[in-house]
Amino acid sequence: MSDLRWTTAGESHGPALVGILEGFPAGFPLSIERVDAELARRQGGYGRGGRMRIETDRAEVLSGVRAGATLGSPIALSLVNKDATIERLPVPTNPRPGHADLAGCLKLGERDPRAVLERASARETAIRVALGGVARQVL
Repeated sequence: MSDLRWTTAGESHGPALVGILEGFPAGFPLSIERVDAELARRQGGYGRGGRMRIETDRAEVLSGVRAGATLGSPIALSLVNKDATIERLPVPTNPRPGHADLAGCLKLGERDPRAVLERASARETAIRVALGGVARQVL
């Protein structure tokens, strides 16, 4: 097996979070139910926001799996966001202390911190958990 590589896309309040896992072997039986169990375990954790009560994550396989077995090509997963309100949210006027807002805005040359905070959110970790749930099965 080659090295596993992963990447994510999507925003906290966008339509979906997407993750791609490369380097997974072909012919491996993959259980999406086990991935969903890891997501449920994440939701049972501690958090300040009410967002964990809004979202009930179920991983959707977009590619890399057929008939319950991996193909050897990149595995793409999606988690749909029920709270997809990114365009209706007000533009924050001040960066929040202890968050990535200010540093990210300076790095990107952006005045709108949503460009940063939507990717640097606790919600974004859900797709990482899903990808970890896939990787855990081969371990």
